[in-house]
Amino acid sequence: MTRECSLLLPRVCAALADPRQPGSDDTCLEKLLDWFRLLTKFDPGVELLQNNPCLTEFITSMLALPEPSPSILSFTLRLAGILAASENCFQHLQQEQLLVRLFGRDGPLNSALWKDASVRSGWVNGVHSMMRHQPALHLLCHGGGIDVIFTLQGDSSLFVSSAASQLLVDMLILSVETETTKPVSTKDCDWPACAQMIIKHIEDSLQSSSASHIEQSLKLLTNLFGSCRAPWTEVLWLNIAKQIESFLMEDTVQAQHMLADLLLRMAWSPVFCDSEGSFWTLVTSALERLTPVQAGPLAVGLLKLYKCPQDVRIQALTVLLQPMDCILRAASQPLEYTGLLDESVSDPITVEGLLSSKSSCASLLCQTLAQLEELLSTFREEKTFRDLPCASLLRSIMTILQLCNGFLSPASPLGSTLSRILINCFRVQRSALDVLAELSDLRGCDTLIGSLFDVLLAYLESPNTNPTVLKKAFQATCKWLVRLQELSYSNSQWQHTEKILKDVFLVLQKRLCSPCWEVRDSSLEFLTDMIKCLSDQDEFRQSLLSSEVPRLTENLLEDPESYVRASAVTAVGHLAFIAYFAPESPVTGNQYNKENTAAKLQEILSTDPEGFPRRAVISIFIEWLSQGCTGQLEDTGQFVSRVIQTVQHDLDWEVRLGGLELIQDFCHQTFCQLGLPQRPDDPVSSAVTSSIRESESLQIFCRAKLFSFLFRSLCDCDKTLGQRACRILLDLSNHFYPLGTPRDLDETVDLPVRHSIACLQRTLRQGSLAQNFPTDGVDFEDPESMMLALGTIDLIELYDELNKSSDHVEKSPQSLLQDILATVGTVEENEADCY
Repeated sequence: MTRECSLLLPRVCAALADPRQPGSDDTCLEKLLDWFRLLTKFDPGVELLQNNPCLTEFITSMLALPEPSPSILSFTLRLAGILAASENCFQHLQQEQLLVRLFGRDGPLNSALWKDASVRSGWVNGVHSMMRHQPALHLLCHGGGIDVIFTLQGDSSLFVSSAASQLLVDMLILSVETETTKPVSTKDCDWPACAQMIIKHIEDSLQSSSASHIEQSLKLLTNLFGSCRAPWTEVLWLNIAKQIESFLMEDTVQAQHMLADLLLRMAWSPVFCDSEGSFWTLVTSALERLTPVQAGPLAVGLLKLYKCPQDVRIQALTVLLQPMDCILRAASQPLEYTGLLDESVSDPITVEGLLSSKSSCASLLCQTLAQLEELLSTFREEKTFRDLPCASLLRSIMTILQLCNGFLSPASPLGSTLSRILINCFRVQRSALDVLAELSDLRGCDTLIGSLFDVLLAYLESPNTNPTVLKKAFQATCKWLVRLQELSYSNSQWQHTEKILKDVFLVLQKRLCSPCWEVRDSSLEFLTDMIKCLSDQDEFRQSLLSSEVPRLTENLLEDPESYVRASAVTAVGHLAFIAYFAPESPVTGNQYNKENTAAKLQEILSTDPEGFPRRAVISIFIEWLSQGCTGQLEDTGQFVSRVIQTVQHDLDWEVRLGGLELIQDFCHQTFCQLGLPQRPDDPVSSAVTSSIRESESLQIFCRAKLFSFLFRSLCDCDKTLGQRACRILLDLSNHFYPLGTPRDLDETVDLPVRHSIACLQRTLRQGSLAQNFPTDGVDFEDPESMMLALGTIDLIELYDELNKSSDHVEKSPQSLLQDILATVGTVEENEADCY
C-alpha cells in the first residue's frame, strides 16, 4: 500500500462507518474489496492490519451501530472475510472477538437486517473468502454457522442459495484434505468432524420427503463431483449410491431432471470413468428410465467422453437417434425403409407420445437436432460416429424437412400427425438444415445425393421459405456442392454436377431479384461462400460466368439497403478472382470489366453514406492486395495511395483501421518484392544492395503518401487506430534502423526539417488532445524527412502511452479512495449549507 493510500484509508473507513451517510456507491465498494483482495494476495501477513488499525476500528464501529446500513454491513462482512483469509490475520481479528461477533450466533444472524438479501449474501461471501484454513473451518462448525449455511441452501435469493451450496462443497473438500490423517472409508468415524456434519446433512436430505431438500443435495453433489477428483469422492458416493438409484426407479420423484447432470459430472471424473461395474450400470439405467428430454444431454456428454465404455457409447447414441428413428418409420411406407435403430433403449411409445403432441414435438426435435449438430461439428473425425447409420440419418433429416414444407404426407397415424404439427415450423427447419450441412463431411451419404439436392432446391425455390430458413438452406447447399465436386472427380459424374449447378444458379438469379432485402443479402452471401469454396473448379466457374448472376450482383451495388450493398461489394470482389485475377481466361463473351469494377468500388468507398458498404470495400481491397491481384490493375503503389487518400478522411473508424491494415500489407509486400529481409536480423545479400533497396522502399512509401495517414492516426480519438499505426511505424523504424544502428541526427539535414520533426513529436505527445495536427513544415512525402522522423521520434514511449487504458489514473486505489471521500464531502457541504 502506498503512503498516499495509507493516509486516505482512515478517513474512508470513518466515512463508511458514519451512519449519517446515505450509503456509498456499490460499484466503489466492490472496487474497494477488489483492492483488498489484491493486497492480501501479495501480502498475506498480519502487517496489513497492524499498519492500518483503522480497518479493525471500522469493523468494531460497524458492530456497535444499532441499525447499520445493509449495504455497508454486507461490505463489512465481505471485507472481514477477505482479511481473515490469511491465518495470521484471522488470529489477529479473533483476539478482539470480531469474527465471532460478525459470523456467530450473536451477529447479524439474529438481527432484523438478516431479512435483507444483501446482508445474507455478504455473510456467505465473507465466510467463503476466509475458508482457506482449519481455524476458519472450526469457527463455523463449532459456532453453529454451518447450520446457517444448510438453511441458506434454500434461500429465496438465487445468488445466496448458489453461493451457500458452493461454500459447503469447498468446506467439505477443505475438511477432508486438511484434517484427514489416513484414507477415509465408508465408516462415519473415518471422516473429520466437519465433513461428517456435511455428509450427514446430504444423506438426511436425500432421504427426506422434501423435494427441495433432495434437489439441494443433488446440486451440492453435482458441484462436488464436478470440481473435486480426489479418490475419497468414491467413498462418499458408495454411501449414497443406493439412494440415488432409487430416484431413477421412482417415477414420483421430481428431482429426476437433475440426475442426468450429476451422472455426467461423475462420468467426466477419472475417479468414476475408470471404474467398472456399478457406476456405469447406473448410467445405463438412467439412459433407459429418464425421459428423452432429460436423457438427451446425458447422452451427448457421454458421447464426448473419450473413455466412455463402448456399450454405454452405443446406448447413448441410440438414445439420441430414437426420435429420428421414430420420424423415419412414421413417414415410410410399409417395408420401404428400415429404421435407424435395431432396438430402442427406452420405450418407443414415450417418444411417439412426445412427437404426437404439439406442445412437445418441436422442442424434442430441436433439442435432438441441436445435439446431433454439436456432436457432428465437434467430433467428425472421432470414433463417435464410426458406427453411425449415416444414410438412414440423412434420410430422416430429409424426411423432417419434407414434412415441414408440406412435400410429404405420410399415411400412418403418427406420420399424418407429424405433417400437421411440423408444417412451416421454422425452428425445426433451421435445426434440420444445420445437421444436414454437417452430414456433408461424413462418408456414407453419397447414394442419396440426388434426392438431397431435390429437397434443398425445393427449399431454395419455394416462395414460402422463411428468410432465416433460406439462409440455412443456402449454407447447407454450399457444403453439399463441395461434396458433389469431390464425388464428380471420383465418379466422373460431370453431367449430373453440371445440371445441379445450373439449377442452383437459376434459383440464385431469382433470389437476387427478391423484393425482400434479407433474401437478397443471403443470396449474395451464398454466392460469396460458393466462390470461396469452389473457385478452383472449372465447371463451377463456367456455370457461374455464363449465367446472369454476375450482372445481377453488380446491379445490387446500388441497392437501397446498405447491408445488401455491403454483401454485393464482397461478392463482386470475389467474382473478380474468377473473372480476371485467376490465371484461367474468363468465359468468352463475358463483359465483366475489371477496371470498371475497381472504379465502382472506389466510388462506393468515397461516396456511400453508410459505413457497412465502405467497410466491405476496404476489406476487399485488402484481400486483393494480399493475394497479389492489384498489380494486374495498375501500379500497386498508386492504387494504395488513392485508397489511403480516401480512407484517411472517412468518419467510420473501422474504415480507417482497414486503411492501416492495407498499409501494413503493402509494406510487407514491398519488402518481399525488393528482396529485403522481413526482420532486421535476417541475412541480406550485401550491404550496398541492401542500402539501395532500403532507399527505394522508402521512396515507394513516400510516393504512396502513407506517412501522413500513419502519423495523423497516432492522434486519432479511437485508440485502436493509434495503436495499430504506432505498431506499423515501429516496425518501419526497426527495419530502417536495425538494432545497434546509431540514430543520431544527420548533420546534413536542414535545420527547418529538424525543427518541423521536433514540432511533430511535441504534437504526437498530446495524442488525441492535439488541436492542430502539423501539416505545415513537415513534408510527409520527403524520404529524408521521414527517415529522420523514424529515427528521432520516441515511438516506444508513444506506444506505451497508447496502450494504457483511458481510465488508468481513475482506476488507481488512490483515485478510488478520493472518489469515496468526494462523495462524503458533498454531504458535509450540504449539511453546512443548512445552517
